[in-house]
Order: sequence, then C-alpha cells, then structure tokens
Amino acid sequence: MAMAAAAAASSSYLSNASAILLYAALFLAGAHAEPDPTQVATTSQVPSILPVCKTVGGGSTFFDVQFCLEALGSDGRSANAGANYGACSVIAADLLTANATSTADKIDGLLRERAGKDDDEATTTTRCLRACRALYGGVVRGQPGCAAAVRGRRSGEATRCLERAASAAEECEEGFRKSKVASPVTMENDDAFKLAKLAVALLSWAH
Repeated sequence: MAMAAAAAASSSYLSNASAILLYAALFLAGAHAEPDPTQVATTSQVPSILPVCKTVGGGSTFFDVQFCLEALGSDGRSANAGANYGACSVIAADLLTANATSTADKIDGLLRERAGKDDDEATTTTRCLRACRALYGGVVRGQPGCAAAVRGRRSGEATRCLERAASAAEECEEGFRKSKVASPVTMENDDAFKLAKLAVALLSWAH
C-alpha cells in the first residue's frame, strides 16, 4: 500500500511538473512569435480622401487614383478634408502653385549652368528652357488669382486658368520633343499637368 501511494504521488508530481513545463514552453513560444500580418493589415487606416480620389481619378484619362492620393496626401490639410471636394481642389491648386514656382526656379538654375555653352545641343536645350521659363512665368503670375477663383468656387474662371497651366506644361515638354533634345523638366511638367487637371476635376464635384 505504501509503495502504491508513493508511486501515485510520484506520478502526480511528474504530471504537474510536465504541465508546468508545457505551459512555460507555450508562453515563451507566444512571446517570440512573429506578428500576424493580417492583423497589421486590418489596423491600417484608409486615407479619408480615398473616396474622393476614386471618384475623380477612377475614370480620368489625365491622372489615376494613386496620383490623386499621393498628391493630396502630401499636404497635411488632406487629413481633415475628407469628402470635401472644394477643400481638396484648393489643396490641388496650392500644390500647382508650389510646383510652378519650384519649376521656374529650377529652369533659372539650368539656364545659369548652360551659360557660355555654344554646342548645338546645348544651344537647342537653352532655347527650349527659355521658352519654358516664359511659360512657367505666366503660370506663376496667374496662380494667385487662379487659387482665389478656386477658393471662391468661381468654376468658370478657375477652370480656364487651370487649363492654361496644364497647356503651359504640355507646351514646355512638347518643345523639347519637337527639337529632339532631352527634357530636364519632364517630371515637373508631368506633375504640373496632372495637378491642374486634378484641381479641375475636384472643382467640378464641389458644391
């Protein structure tokens, strides 16, 4: 009887010890487990401007949803803009102003770098840059009034000046293509064109 009791006690002790070790192993495994990627995905926030960008960018031939999200998302005001198309159009117009100003400054710098170069390609590039500088100068001068028209929801006036900005960017890039020289402002022209078209599209939905 004593031996049986001792054996039972020993078995119970081993069972309890095994359970403790098992729980410890499970705890440590859980502590070092990799996070479930599906949990990260479900907690990520959807941009509040996504519905707006889907509306104006989903069927556009000028820009896509991603451009809209990246452009508007680069301005902190978009976090509170939500589905306010008017507020988003103001942001796009302001981004266009910043783009035109920085592009004009970049062209000034490129012209200074090319001063004194007289080979054929440099001369052609300089001529194209001067034409672009004149075009962007017009955009920069017109943007304060254009932005005011966007803020005031004067759709006709705002659309006309925004379309002029888009045309200026196109004309600048076309000058390089026709002259068969590489454009050093392709990205800036593309952004300016798309920002102008984005502002027009957003304004058309503003009420």
